[in-house]
Amino acid sequence: MRRNAAGQFVGILLAAGRGLRFDPTGAQNKLMQPLANGDAVAVAAARNLLAALPMVLAVVRPGADALAAQLRAIGCEVIECPDAALGMGASLVHALSHTRAAAGWIIALADMPYVQPATCTALIAAIRRGADIAVPTCCGRRGNPVAFGSVHLPDLLRLGGDQGARSLLTAYPVTEIAVDDAGIGRDIDTAADLGALR
Repeated sequence: MRRNAAGQFVGILLAAGRGLRFDPTGAQNKLMQPLANGDAVAVAAARNLLAALPMVLAVVRPGADALAAQLRAIGCEVIECPDAALGMGASLVHALSHTRAAAGWIIALADMPYVQPATCTALIAAIRRGADIAVPTCCGRRGNPVAFGSVHLPDLLRLGGDQGARSLLTAYPVTEIAVDDAGIGRDIDTAADLGALR
C-alpha cells in the first residue's frame, strides 16, 4: 500500500475471481464488460466504494493487467494476489494483510456495480457507532457489501481458500442496516445478468 491505512476505514474490492459462470472458457472477464454508462463492471463497483471511502484496495488475479490499470486510473490501490486461484478467502486475507492497521473494512464484490455509495456510508457509520459487523438489508433481505470492525481482524485472517467472510456472519452478532438500495442484491454472474442490468 502506498497510502497509510492506519486508523482509516478501507474498502476492499474483491476482483480476482475467474467468473467462469459468465464465460466457462475464461476468455471474457465479466468484470471488464461495459455497463450502459460505459464503465466496466468492476470500475463501476469501485467508483461506488471510492465515493464513500478515502482508500479502496482492489485485489486482482495474476495477469489481469488491463483491469488493474483501469482500477488504478480511478484512484484505487491495486494488489495482485498470487493465490487468487484458491478462492475468495485467499484474496481477502491477502488484502487484509496489507491493511492490518485499518479501523475497519467494507468488503465489496467487484461484480456488484449497483451498490449505492450511501449504503457504504451507512455501514461505516454503524461500525463507528460500535457495531462489530454491519450488513445492509433491502426489503428484508441481506446483501453486500459487509463492514467489519478491526476487532474481527484475527478471524478474517484465518479465512482461506474459497471461504469468504460469510462464516463470521453466523458466528457473531450482526447489525442489520436497512437501506433503500436494490443494488445490494444485484450481481453479475452470467451474460444474461449483464443484459438484464443494462
